[in-house]
Amino acid sequence: MELLVCIKQVPDDSVTVTLDPATGGPQLKDITPVVNAFDTYALEMATRFKEANGGSVTVLTIGDEAALTPSLRSCLSVGADHAYVVTEPAAVSAPGKGYLLGQAAGKLAEGPFDVIFCGCESTDTADGQVGVQLAEQLGLPVITNVLELEPKDGGISAKQETEEGYRVVEAPCPCVVTVTKPAYEPRYPSIKSKMAARKMPIGTLTAAEMGTDGARAAAAPAKRVALCAPPQRQSGVKIQEKEAAESVRRAMEMLAGQKLI
Repeated sequence: MELLVCIKQVPDDSVTVTLDPATGGPQLKDITPVVNAFDTYALEMATRFKEANGGSVTVLTIGDEAALTPSLRSCLSVGADHAYVVTEPAAVSAPGKGYLLGQAAGKLAEGPFDVIFCGCESTDTADGQVGVQLAEQLGLPVITNVLELEPKDGGISAKQETEEGYRVVEAPCPCVVTVTKPAYEPRYPSIKSKMAARKMPIGTLTAAEMGTDGARAAAAPAKRVALCAPPQRQSGVKIQEKEAAESVRRAMEMLAGQKLI
């Protein structure tokens, strides 16, 4: 089966990001970009699906080729067979990204990809829009928040996470799935796979090659008005008496004084 994984490069989420008071945007200076965590889960799921059922995995992203090359080579070192970047101006909305990815998917394969994988959301904006927008663009069924995936009767059967637990959902191929955190972690590359990935080509697609409608790529029915940092938590109070009973008494007095009990 021909599998496509759409990835996004985001700031390293292990580093605390603050907002710039002057611009209202995130301060990203000196923060290393990485592949979005949910996209690494999607790539691992696609790679396992390929290993079990045959086929190939292609990774696709949007942005500056030079800036994205390290992330794409990282994907090639852990199971992807091909990598492509859509070089497009920065003014691309979330629906526009789905539009561009759909345009690119049509150019990369002779026929439609059997399954297109996306992370359920990105760790920077957490919008969760691109996967469903891509499915809308291509006119394909979409299953969100997928935990497990297997082929069934020419289509797929997916375990979908819900608020109560999970349910099993089926869809015909071609289709789109968005992947949440599964029960396993993404694999680590070996030295051999890293060396091989360095020699693998990275393809590019331009707006002209795809016949992109620039206005449609930039259109944003919903716009972000502001970014707001969460309020800082006040420091707690430490109660440490010699006797446990005295500590409990003081704690109860404090809670009663604040009318919490």
